[in-house]
Amino acid sequence: MTEASAAVVREELTRTVEWVDTDAAGHHHNSFVLRSVEAAEARLFRRLGVLTDYFGAAPRVRQEVDYRSKLYFGQDATTVLELESLGTSSMAFRFEVWGEAHDGGPSGGVERRLAASGRFVTVHVPRGSEASAPWPDPIRGAVAAAALP
Repeated sequence: MTEASAAVVREELTRTVEWVDTDAAGHHHNSFVLRSVEAAEARLFRRLGVLTDYFGAAPRVRQEVDYRSKLYFGQDATTVLELESLGTSSMAFRFEVWGEAHDGGPSGGVERRLAASGRFVTVHVPRGSEASAPWPDPIRGAVAAAALP
């Protein structure tokens, strides 16, 4: 997604596609991608030490996903999440979800391939408020510190 030399706030998370993540068509339900991205987002802000400051105060205001290939029951999927920009009251993220090599596809083996990619934007809305506000200093500071090379 980004050049390795660039300072970037990034998180990776690998999860296995479980039976409950599939649908009648025999492959992943679209919600698996959304849940995997949200899990990577939670892991990122937990690692930054501001999970409880962020979650519950950062609703998504935009989300787009391009579904590119299928994921199958038992297949590992790796989500790569990167912070694209930090604004006064918003953050933009991009993500990719990769299906890892798997021998359980309908026709046998499946090589590693991109299953989905997209972007989303969150906005800081303080608890008890209905309007956006600037990101609090602890969140802004944690993100800035994580982006240092």
